[in-house]
Amino acid sequence: MTISFSSDSTPHIDEFIDVLQRSTLAERRPVDDRDRIAGMLANADRFATARNSDGLLVGVARAITDFHYCTYLSDLAVDENYQRQGIGRKLIKLVHEACGLNTTLILLAAPKAQTYYPHVGLEAHSSCWMIKPS
Repeated sequence: MTISFSSDSTPHIDEFIDVLQRSTLAERRPVDDRDRIAGMLANADRFATARNSDGLLVGVARAITDFHYCTYLSDLAVDENYQRQGIGRKLIKLVHEACGLNTTLILLAAPKAQTYYPHVGLEAHSSCWMIKPS
């Protein structure tokens, strides 16, 4: 099946939630809060998407950036049935290019993806600090 990629479209809320669920990323995203998901989509700076030949969204990368120094890759989701085909790697590349290769790409890895990111060229960082929402 052919996969087409784009870095110039925002996914619809329903298909975004659907691919999060099919990728298991929904376990760590507020998919039951449509207003919050809508805000996540509306306020992201760049997306890269992957669709199968039927138009189904099978992968998405969502990023927030200043276009000059840093890019936070806030979501990388690939449908479990489409993993291990290079889709995630291509989505990372496309969204980073759209945000500027002069920026440092930063992400927080999901527990199940800890071994994936070194495989696609990302380096681990020893320090991350955060305040979780209350």
